Amino acid sequence: MNRADALFNWLQSKVLSDARPGDRAAAETREFFEDLLRRDHRVDHLEVTVDETMYTVRFVAGGQRGLQRFDREAVEQLLRDVMELEKPVRD
Repeated sequence: MNRADALFNWLQSKVLSDARPGDRAAAETREFFEDLLRRDHRVDHLEVTVDETMYTVRFVAGGQRGLQRFDREAVEQLLRDVMELEKPVRD
């Protein structure tokens, strides 16, 4: 998996696990992608900021600083999907 995809998947799972601290599966998924980023891409540090339209991930990989931006709507889609699945069914 390339670094941009791994960062996106990590960020989606981070947003989900931050919003749902009791969701063990979300936390395990975030940890999986953190491990993948460390192992495969030598990412040592991750920092996230968010504004109205974008998430920005700053990182250090192999001693070099990097930056990746992601559309906020796309990042938060997983959280919306999970929340939608948990809504009670109404007749």
